[in-house]
Amino acid sequence: MPISGTYDASGSDESVSRLVRILACPRCRAPLEFRDRIFCTDANCAYSIRGFPIIAGTPALIDFDRSIICEDQLVAAKGGSDINRAPSFRDRMRALVLGSNAIAARNCERFLAAIREVKPNPRVLIVGGGLEGSGTEALYQAHDLNVVGTDIYAARQVAIIADGHHLPFADGAFEGVWIQAVLEHVLEPGEVVAEIHRVLGANGIVYAETPFMQQVHERAYDFTRFSRSGHRWLFRQFEEIAAGEIGGPGQSLVWSLRYFFRALTKSDRAGTLLALPFFWLRYFDRWADSRYAGDAANAVYFLGRRAEKPLAPYDMIAYYPGPR
Repeated sequence: MPISGTYDASGSDESVSRLVRILACPRCRAPLEFRDRIFCTDANCAYSIRGFPIIAGTPALIDFDRSIICEDQLVAAKGGSDINRAPSFRDRMRALVLGSNAIAARNCERFLAAIREVKPNPRVLIVGGGLEGSGTEALYQAHDLNVVGTDIYAARQVAIIADGHHLPFADGAFEGVWIQAVLEHVLEPGEVVAEIHRVLGANGIVYAETPFMQQVHERAYDFTRFSRSGHRWLFRQFEEIAAGEIGGPGQSLVWSLRYFFRALTKSDRAGTLLALPFFWLRYFDRWADSRYAGDAANAVYFLGRRAEKPLAPYDMIAYYPGPR
């Protein structure tokens, strides 16, 4: 939930107090001071004078000079997203076409078990948490977690409006980071992963899902795709616990058909409706040989533990799990 009240770390609200203590300036990482706006405590930092806005009751801790997010536009929109995220008929039809993410639900349980081994009552950062991701019910329902949601817009699950390239948190502030279907929407995925490594404490756990064989979605806010090997190299500063594919060539084919019809009809809704009769193609992924299916995976996942020594470049050729 968004922070509310005086933003005073000495206040009576323990959840607010704990969060304030781990916040840091996204430019220089100095502590923050909360008044009518939020100010960096380092007198040499521009944000000690300029400050950060509080929008719709939610702190917007973004270094706007280094972000695609414009402060004036964010304030004018009252923290709202550029994209309409209200549930719609198209979303329901798309769910019928593409199905649910059962793999994420299983991996969420593994993620929770791993972070509970790091520390009791672990603190978890959700990067891109404006909407609850598919398969994340256990994450949001766990009562022993301190969950901090971030996104580039205000929402019910967002405590801090933040840009993943420059996270406004102290080093080692979290035991776990969950980043699902986000890295395709950032300009520099490597910078975001480096920030995840920084804000995780020793043996901290990361879980990421990122598209591979998917067409552009979220329009202007879509930049990158990763194969399983490319995803592993992106998280080379982490020890792998598990990795694999989410959806195979069947699901990728359904995505392609949907966008094929979309291009012909010039309509998102029509494209989805015309692809609906082909939903059954994704069920063939159950019988696809994983050595081959991975080369046409719809998305990939990585579950890993923070490490000090990165994966070596020469390890990447042997890492490839497909046919030789």
